[in-house]
Amino acid sequence: MRTLFFRTALLPDGWAEDVAVSVDGRGFITAVEAGARPEAGAERLSGAALAGIANLHSHAHQRAIAGLGERSGAGAGDSFWSWRAAMYRAVERMTPDDFEAVATQLYVEMLKAGFTAVAEFHYLHHDRDGRPYADPAEMAHRVVAAARSAGIAMTLLPVLYAAGGFGGRPPAEGQRRFLFDGDGFAGLIEGLRHRYADAADVVVGVAPHSLRAVPPELLARVAALAPDAPLHIHIAEQPQEVADCLAHTGRRPVQWLLDEHAVDGRWCLIHATHVDADEVWRLAASGAVAGLCPTTEANLGDGIFPAEPFLGQGGRFGIGSDSHISVSPVEELRWLEYAQRLTTGRRAVLAGGPERSTGRRLVEAAQAGGAQAGGMPMGRIAVGCRADMVLLDDGHPLLAGRRGDALLDGWIFAGNVPLVRHVVVGGRVVVRDGRHPAEDEVARRFMDAVERLTQ
Repeated sequence: MRTLFFRTALLPDGWAEDVAVSVDGRGFITAVEAGARPEAGAERLSGAALAGIANLHSHAHQRAIAGLGERSGAGAGDSFWSWRAAMYRAVERMTPDDFEAVATQLYVEMLKAGFTAVAEFHYLHHDRDGRPYADPAEMAHRVVAAARSAGIAMTLLPVLYAAGGFGGRPPAEGQRRFLFDGDGFAGLIEGLRHRYADAADVVVGVAPHSLRAVPPELLARVAALAPDAPLHIHIAEQPQEVADCLAHTGRRPVQWLLDEHAVDGRWCLIHATHVDADEVWRLAASGAVAGLCPTTEANLGDGIFPAEPFLGQGGRFGIGSDSHISVSPVEELRWLEYAQRLTTGRRAVLAGGPERSTGRRLVEAAQAGGAQAGGMPMGRIAVGCRADMVLLDDGHPLLAGRRGDALLDGWIFAGNVPLVRHVVVGGRVVVRDGRHPAEDEVARRFMDAVERLTQ
């Protein structure tokens, strides 16, 4: 048992002063006391404390190519699909050692930015020729090792990728490292759930890649593999995907999914960008989380999720950095709000009502949605939750004179300099005064790997 002491902290019922948080040996909160005096041996951490935010959608291997897809192609009309072809080429040579080095760097960056957990949508499964490694879970174990080296909690989401398009179209050559059949994937999930069954820092879920990559009969099987675990799926990201789904099924992607499956709180629908009004209402009513990745959606030209009507109908969302062209909860939440402002011509669109803090509404929604999508008790400084906290540097000039919710508005909207001072995961300080203890060595391994991969 250990105790952390914060001068100010955001608790479920609001901001409090002089907060003592007791943490057990597995990293869970056993007591929270406001108005406390720091006991002997308590670790005092300066700054304004709030519960951490989970990054609910990550493709770790893509951090190696961030920024390398910005050169226009030979013809007009660059899009998600031309970027995807470039991404496939870039991962062809990635070894397990390379992958672990890239993922560790990414997770250190996430922690320093204020993410305390990550949902890894993991589909780089096999060797470069498409054959399974001796242990089919080799790459999954490597990404867990990376998370543990960095000190971030993980929801591991092995991905089933079985087809190249609607109707069971054969996969493309560039997809050979991703592919599993139904039996192989079921064995992978069973083994990983057994391996990490007792882990306090790892939850194993499932992730059918998308409706285009997983035929209906396989999707039903995947949904039943782990009925108590998180289930994430890409959906309605691109207009072409919507058009293909309509042509093949007669229904839009989110419409088809809600018609055919009992979508509930264990589901996380990634992107869901292209939804009509009826789909917005039905998705909000389902209790599922919309997994929004605004910087990636902007980078790829995907479109803008209708967040205002979705939240107005009680919808739940979380944020992810997806392709990692940015690794920052600030940028994801800022882009989410700014996109709504640009399309409506109004300010504070997602504040949730008059006289409310936009920053607090966004942060608390992302905390709750990330916790739900990750299948972990987190996102609140409360008994029974993981002791995962971020401390904002309230002594920084950009936060000068701010108290309470104004600190969150400042964090999200005041600038682009880092305002996270300390990060705690499982009761352990993993970032102190803006630095991760292993960041220099982690960065060196990352740079070595990227130089080999991009030659």
